[in-house]
Amino acid sequence: MAISMYSASVPVFTRTLGQLAAWLDKAEAHAQAKKFDTSVYLAARLAPDMLPFTKQIQIACDAAKFGVARLAGVESPRFEDNETSFADLRERIRKTVAFVNSVPASAIDGTEDKDITVPRRDGNIVLKGEFYLKHYVQPNFYFHVTTAYALLRHNGVELGKGDFLGTLS
Repeated sequence: MAISMYSASVPVFTRTLGQLAAWLDKAEAHAQAKKFDTSVYLAARLAPDMLPFTKQIQIACDAAKFGVARLAGVESPRFEDNETSFADLRERIRKTVAFVNSVPASAIDGTEDKDITVPRRDGNIVLKGEFYLKHYVQPNFYFHVTTAYALLRHNGVELGKGDFLGTLS
């Protein structure tokens, strides 16, 4: 039996976003222990030309919510991209999880061959649903989640593979 489009998207996104929220807790505890403000993390970058930590979380959330919305053919909630604190980032993650969990499996399953239009700066592209999920949404989602993880690790937060993967039971 093939896995469903729903099982390959919503539970994966919600689980990983939950891990991301837990990293914020660890980062906050690290900052408190070292006596610095968590706002230091918000602008963190590994290179001058990369997007900062806050933007990594915003884009990871957007990848999940737009991915699910486009597959299901529903409107995605609009977020203002104005997060300025860990509390704001947690709220964005919470709203993203709430939205993707609100989309029923029946709206996503069977979308493997659905044409999905992806707006891009250089012009729209059209991808089939399964290709869109596997080769556009998921890699984009994991790229930004992993970058957020790397930024926290780079700044001394004690995270390991177990924090990334979460409990595997």
